Amino acid sequence: MSAKRLQLLKELVPKLARVAVLWNSANPAKHQDWEETQVAARALGVVVQSVEVQRPEQFEPADAAITRDRPDALVVLDDSLMFRHRKRIAEFAAKNRLPTVCASKEYADAGSLMSYSSNLLDDFRRAATYVDKILKGAKPADLPVEQPTKFELVINMKTAKALGLTIPQTLLLRADQLIE
Repeated sequence: MSAKRLQLLKELVPKLARVAVLWNSANPAKHQDWEETQVAARALGVVVQSVEVQRPEQFEPADAAITRDRPDALVVLDDSLMFRHRKRIAEFAAKNRLPTVCASKEYADAGSLMSYSSNLLDDFRRAATYVDKILKGAKPADLPVEQPTKFELVINMKTAKALGLTIPQTLLLRADQLIE
């Protein structure tokens, strides 16, 4: 997912060179996301800046670091801390004219430019079939591991307009939802 989010940003901002990555380094699961983001950035010829926030009071110093380093865009690695502060993140990005890509539709609803993620409703529906099989006697270890198959691109057109960005037709045609 990290590679796809960076690819979408690069498509939107072809001269993309530096990207700040806002993430919670206290969340062990996010370390893999950070590593995947670095690999994807190298493949796209983009430099990424790690901006770590572990507690709400660390957002202000993180904002200062991002402002000081002047990246071309912002990527937010989702977890509960970032999700709770999605409106604040969107407001900071808008104030600093940073195109931002995040992990779920709720970030775009809060004002971030784009989100790209698996479709949660589809994920839950598929999980329910697993629960049904287990309740009917299937052994969990015998069930295959599945990856998401349905993804969702959401673009906040109001934010794009405020940032002075023209969304390429190629992105508009792939978007599952445009927020006006």
